[in-house]
Amino acid sequence: MNVTRLSAPLGAVVEGLDVRTISDATWQALNELFCEHHVLVLPGQSLTPAEHMAFGRRWGELVRHPYAGLEDHPEIIELKNPGKRRDVNQHWHSDMTYNECPPKLTMLYALEAPTLGGDTAFANQHLAWAELSDGIRATLDGLAAVHSAEGLAGIYGANPKEAPRAEHPVGRTHDENGRRALYVCRAFTQRFVGWSREESRGLLEYLFQHSVRPEFQARHHWRAGDLALWDNRSVLHFAVHDHGDEPRLIHRIQVAGPRPS
Repeated sequence: MNVTRLSAPLGAVVEGLDVRTISDATWQALNELFCEHHVLVLPGQSLTPAEHMAFGRRWGELVRHPYAGLEDHPEIIELKNPGKRRDVNQHWHSDMTYNECPPKLTMLYALEAPTLGGDTAFANQHLAWAELSDGIRATLDGLAAVHSAEGLAGIYGANPKEAPRAEHPVGRTHDENGRRALYVCRAFTQRFVGWSREESRGLLEYLFQHSVRPEFQARHHWRAGDLALWDNRSVLHFAVHDHGDEPRLIHRIQVAGPRPS
């Protein structure tokens, strides 16, 4: 197993592994790398949907998306290039924060990738929290925010009034590495608990912009056979659609996580 850093803020590339055959000891080493680097890329994999899900289950129970899933494998979301205007992932977010217990981990396996573009960008939210001033951190300590899927429900043709919603702390403590992370995102965070949307707007807008400062970011350029996993407790991500109509076919699964605290 050969490990190289993906970028200064976060991420690591792990080469020389076939995830279908790893031992428990190797998985433990991967999880330690995961908690340290927050994004892992394992290139050169060759996985069936069943093998992809089996590796995902090494990390925990798989979580279904409320509005998508393959017919034969409902735990897998198939991400195809729908054209820029219809790409619903062109925003910074942590996956499914509108759930009471959002997934701790998202794992993508690339079957096809464009020759240029189509990257996924990541932003380290441990750094985002650490770089806030003492005064803002004191204000945010003890605050919770409302996260809702009502906008996503509308995109998928579901009833927004029935969309899942949850309340989570703005400063989240990672249950494995013990570090604090900023835990808001433009896609799903609506307001602070006990505050109106109007009262919340200014501070949330500052946090949305601060959370994705360039010095917190890394990008991964996909190749067919890449398996990438990221820590939704630690990072935001953004699917960059700059590849026109070039093919991009990726299978996505999520692994259950704890209630944020």
